[in-house]
Amino acid sequence: MLYMLLIYADEKEWTAFSEAKHAAVMQDHERLEADLRAAGKYKHCGALQLSSSATTVRVRDGKTLVTDGPFAETKEQFGGYYLVDAENLDDALAIAARIPTARNGSIEVRPVAIHHS
Repeated sequence: MLYMLLIYADEKEWTAFSEAKHAAVMQDHERLEADLRAAGKYKHCGALQLSSSATTVRVRDGKTLVTDGPFAETKEQFGGYYLVDAENLDDALAIAARIPTARNGSIEVRPVAIHHS
């Protein structure tokens, strides 16, 4: 079953990391991706630029409203994701626990809804 593992972290903390800390975290991500590929569970992953680069679009009463930044101010921002093919929820949770950001942020685990036409 496909699961989306949504990565949330405090961007202020991330941007304060030293280059060595960034490199170590990225190595952990690369190791996890390699392990998932070897197990046939990897589908895709990606990182997002900081939320300050975001633009939010809303349509209200037929009018399109565009604003800079994310919709809401939060302590943790959505920063990336993994799409994995896990055996079940327990397997997806175990993978989420291996994402480096789980140590200082949070990982939201959601099954992907498959709609058949």
